[in-house]
Amino acid sequence: MRYAIYFTPDRDDPLTRVAANWLGRDAFTGVTAPAPAIGRLSPAEIAFHTAAARRYGFHATLKAPFSLAAGETQASLTKSLDVFSANMPAFSIPRLVIRQLDGFFALVPESPLPQLNRFADDVVVAFERFRAPLSDTEMARRSPDSLKPQEFRNLHQWGYPYVFEAFRFHMTLSGRAGEADAPRIAQAIEDFFGPVLDEPVPVDGLALFVEAEPGAPFEVMSYHPLGRDRARKTA
Repeated sequence: MRYAIYFTPDRDDPLTRVAANWLGRDAFTGVTAPAPAIGRLSPAEIAFHTAAARRYGFHATLKAPFSLAAGETQASLTKSLDVFSANMPAFSIPRLVIRQLDGFFALVPESPLPQLNRFADDVVVAFERFRAPLSDTEMARRSPDSLKPQEFRNLHQWGYPYVFEAFRFHMTLSGRAGEADAPRIAQAIEDFFGPVLDEPVPVDGLALFVEAEPGAPFEVMSYHPLGRDRARKTA
């Protein structure tokens, strides 16, 4: 079993609902839905292009998937998430926009947000004690020979290349798309997400995702609202 600490809006947030329909799976409930037809993309094309993102659910990675370290338990992890979240103030991303990153489409902040980056850094450090060291197989899966020196160091020290200065907040919506398909996918995302992208996105909780077995879809196990006046929600 692997765990991950992700940001995703609350299960009832309009962005969460639209993203679940786009990806064809709700990470909070595990419920799947057939792909829609949008613009010039058929349901089959959307199902194909969202397959990789669908397994992970709608999220932004903060602490990448990890197995529990010796001496730690699911209960100790969730308790630590409760305490950490209670002491972190909520804030908002003013606007998310559609970008193509390394071939895949994602929602990213319209402009840099230092507070968001500091928040991500804090999550990485605070939960490092829960992460078991990567196995040789897990290390190889990250293609270490293709990483920049800083990313390589991050992989060995933190279990994930894209942290701290290498961090890019993004909420993945597709797999890698070639030049021929990219314009149609971008337009379909724009059409489907529409007005919800004009609204600020509250960063007011952390989600504990779990992969029950290798290759299984990631699902929200518990949701931990930020701030002392809010209580944890179990998915």
